[in-house]
Amino acid sequence: MMLSRFASAKLVGNGLLQRKIASPRCAFLEGLRVQSIRSDSTLSLTEKTSAPPMVYISGEEMTRYACQLIVDQWIKPYFDISKWEMYDLSCKARDETNDAVLKDAVDAGVRIGAIFKEPTITPSALQVKEMGLKKPYGSPNGAMRRGWNGITISRDTIHLDGVELGFKNPVLFERHAVGGEYGAGWAKVGKGTLLTTYLPSDGSAPFIIDKRDLTDEENVAVVYHNPYDNVTDLAHIFFKRCLKFKVIPFVVTKKTVFKWQETFWVKMKDVFDEHYKEDFLKAGLLDTTGGELQHLISDAATMQLIRWTGGGFGMAAHNYDGDMLTDEVAQIHRSPGFITSNLIGKAPDGRLLKEFEASHGTVTDLWNLHLSGQETSLNPLGLVEAMIGAMQHAAALQVETHPGDAEVVEVHDKIMNFTTTLRLAIHNTFRYGQGTRDMSGPTGYTTEDFIRKVKWRLDRYLAAQLEENPPTLPEPDRHFRRNYDVDQKALKTLFEQYDLDGNGSISFKEFEKALTHLGVAPKKNFGKKRKER
Repeated sequence: MMLSRFASAKLVGNGLLQRKIASPRCAFLEGLRVQSIRSDSTLSLTEKTSAPPMVYISGEEMTRYACQLIVDQWIKPYFDISKWEMYDLSCKARDETNDAVLKDAVDAGVRIGAIFKEPTITPSALQVKEMGLKKPYGSPNGAMRRGWNGITISRDTIHLDGVELGFKNPVLFERHAVGGEYGAGWAKVGKGTLLTTYLPSDGSAPFIIDKRDLTDEENVAVVYHNPYDNVTDLAHIFFKRCLKFKVIPFVVTKKTVFKWQETFWVKMKDVFDEHYKEDFLKAGLLDTTGGELQHLISDAATMQLIRWTGGGFGMAAHNYDGDMLTDEVAQIHRSPGFITSNLIGKAPDGRLLKEFEASHGTVTDLWNLHLSGQETSLNPLGLVEAMIGAMQHAAALQVETHPGDAEVVEVHDKIMNFTTTLRLAIHNTFRYGQGTRDMSGPTGYTTEDFIRKVKWRLDRYLAAQLEENPPTLPEPDRHFRRNYDVDQKALKTLFEQYDLDGNGSISFKEFEKALTHLGVAPKKNFGKKRKER
């Protein structure tokens, strides 16, 4: 709390953080925060910790470059990452392998369960030509959501202690990871009749879902569906997270017009009423909603996001609505770099799979500047939050699969300590006015300088945790007490009385005789009688 009062970064009229030299007092207070995160699970630059297995998917352009710097400067000095499985999903690698690398990455994700992904490119027709690709490869994200049986994409606001952003408190969002327009089949057609026919898998009679006559010369026919089996899983994930972060839950649909979306609302409410309502009531999170789970029409949700800048709420929505609404959340909060994007899926054996990535793209404009030799200033916050999430999940999975293994628990604790300390180092770097230019204005740090500055602060924080455990201190000599009044001459006379052989020490036999004579020798059953008293 003291640190936030005296932090050397300050907000000015345009909301940008201005750089300011940290005073000695600020440096001292910063040190106090380091003391509060000390742990036995410390890390050292001289002895690397083996990081748990994780899938690392590299992408393209500026974000790939920044991630390489982060891994090299922040991660590798402390961790052996040889257990990480690396997959290159650049367009070039996908083309060279005929997209086999994408399948391999998806398979690895199912097997390992913890995935970090850099932003990638879904090439346009122009990019296919410019890169000399064999074909326009589809979105790797779509393939992953299908391959990992995607349930939800969790997108939450990222907050920096002591820095004012768009929402004052957390905003959580669950976007249904499958269905809707993203998986649509479509075709350009002319005049005619369009039939949508359903053929049941149980062999029962097919029937027509929709029939319509097309009278225009030019039409586009689109067919898609919303799979709802996993909405129950989505509901549990959403409500558990809302309880954890103490935010008010809302379910968003357009069911007043799109009648088929009623099922989404009903399934969400059923799970809420049966499993979570009482907990939310006890936590006081339904005090402003009439004691019930509230539904929001998607149109209204777009307006409420602008009004509810205090934050403290969560929303769950269909795939497309979730995509649009979380873009709005990002812009209100500051930018896509200030929200997370975590895909949660399910393996065939029921294990939850978690993939972590930044919610923004590859930042092509900065990459072009970098290639031309100009300075860039990329804020890596979203990338780092994703990496932190993936490392923590990998550590948690290893504990689950090796219960009772002390070494595994120690690695888990080291990962948690490292990632917590890394987050503190990043946040404090921003707070000390040493951020990238999107936060600190024209005088802000370049991409490379910011990463170096965080490394400097991270190394300091971790080194502060490495102080040796102090030795156990025996009772200090009572001679040191101001009121020490033992008669040394009388004590020496008494000692000589019981040092029968005069050798300057008392044997056990002599010790027994002395205590018995003085009437202070312990009696039989002494401990038992004392306990009874």
